[in-house]
Amino acid sequence: MSQMLALVIVVLILFIGDLVAVRTKAWVPSIFVCAVLFLFGYWTFFPQDIVAIAGVPPVVATMMMYLLITNMGTLLSLQELKNQWKTIVIALSGILGIIAVLLSVGTLLFGFQTVVVAIPPLVGGVVSALIMSEGASQAGLVSLSVFAIVIYVMQGFAGYPITSIVLKKEGKRLLNLYRSGELVVSEQQKAAAEVTAAASLKKQELKLFKNMPEKYNTDFFKFFRLALVAYLAYLVSTLAAPVVSISPFVLCLLFGVIATSAGFLEKQVLQKANGFGFALMALMLFIFDGLKRATPSMMLEIIYPLVGTIVLGIIGMYIFSFIVGKILKVSKEMAFAVSLTALYGFPADYIITNEVIKSLTEDESEREMLTSQMMPPMLVGGFITVTIVSVVLAGIFIGFL
Repeated sequence: MSQMLALVIVVLILFIGDLVAVRTKAWVPSIFVCAVLFLFGYWTFFPQDIVAIAGVPPVVATMMMYLLITNMGTLLSLQELKNQWKTIVIALSGILGIIAVLLSVGTLLFGFQTVVVAIPPLVGGVVSALIMSEGASQAGLVSLSVFAIVIYVMQGFAGYPITSIVLKKEGKRLLNLYRSGELVVSEQQKAAAEVTAAASLKKQELKLFKNMPEKYNTDFFKFFRLALVAYLAYLVSTLAAPVVSISPFVLCLLFGVIATSAGFLEKQVLQKANGFGFALMALMLFIFDGLKRATPSMMLEIIYPLVGTIVLGIIGMYIFSFIVGKILKVSKEMAFAVSLTALYGFPADYIITNEVIKSLTEDESEREMLTSQMMPPMLVGGFITVTIVSVVLAGIFIGFL
């Protein structure tokens, strides 16, 4: 197969996944559609190395992981998250619930290694799934390497409908309070919701380069600074190795935060350098490359731990978020919805919340009220779980394999 034909096929699959997700309003996750099409391809006519033929060998995917995770760090602003401290506590409690139930009950049912591989992808997104898949592969655990990817592909099926149901309950509760006059939304709250929704687009001043003319801040200068920060994270990881083992990806996240706070990197620097879409495409293709080892018999073998770990994870999530929600005086529906963002993150959390708000009322003022109450915690919850905690967990858990 020629390189360009391979590239056309794999990118077409990614597009079909997006198309189905848009048509079904994210009820059928794009990642699931893509995975099914890749599996069908590998079981029929795809060359085993179709992703590498298309131009994304493992070394390219690793480079993209360094850049993407450092870019994730640029999103974190302590000021923006301060107002949502309850959301952060609830999101972390949900993750704690997943870890507690899976490490106790899950270990008895499925074994320690299966649970260790399952937790980070269940809590996070593409990056943590890839870290655990690579770790399992290097440890010689082929079926668990595939399992890490499959659990990432399937978790949205549990997350989307349950989130939609609990958000509708929460929305109806808020509407009743609003219509009876018990709930009044201030202009500040509306403004805060808009700020949270647009936080990722907010311009951050490059304090270290404030005297530099904008024309010199080219795409390549943005890439250079991002790569330099990622390299420093890698360097610290290797220098610390004799004393303490720290994943370079966890340090990339931390260094991204520090570099942004110091004014060395702007927010979403990879998007501003026009490289985010390509980086994400390369990483997604590398994720699906892991499915080439998935035989039909292996898929049957991992169905039981797949369903079991997702169900146990959601139970743990509900119990812990319910308890912490009670303590913080947050409704059990909102607390559960916030913790469920761990199963999909952004932009699915935004899409689902928006769809629910639209379905509950036609009145514009009521929609504004629901947006101000529900959107900020959902966005912050997804950011905390998928972006930060899942990468840190993957960095820790990979050491157990």
